[in-house]
Amino acid sequence: MCEWGQGFLERGRKLNHRGHRGSRGNIQGPGLFSFLGMIPMNESAAGVSFVVRVQPRGKKNAIVGELGDALKIALTAPPVEGRANEACIEFLANLLEVARSSVSIASGESSRRKVIRVAGLSAREVRKRLGR
Repeated sequence: MCEWGQGFLERGRKLNHRGHRGSRGNIQGPGLFSFLGMIPMNESAAGVSFVVRVQPRGKKNAIVGELGDALKIALTAPPVEGRANEACIEFLANLLEVARSSVSIASGESSRRKVIRVAGLSAREVRKRLGR
């Protein structure tokens, strides 16, 4: 195993079968959601909004990482007839422990890049709940 891979092992992060972290798969280890501090969140009277990048037809519903200023989410649903949008809303509502009606897509319904709005929570609370 290379020095780079050994450094990840020492910090408690899981590596793939080749001994490297790789660019795909779930983020694991103590720094699980350390990037959440980097994702811009806008607070307004309507709620907190942030950008997500949706990857439909994934193996499972999960937060995969970040892509630029967006939170990258893999969803099992196909991007057909709004199923990926519904899966995105349901996944985030369950993760944030809020009602489905509190989570909405503010823009980007037909795009992979969406602006999500969560009503009833502060940006600090959203970061805390996503960071579990």
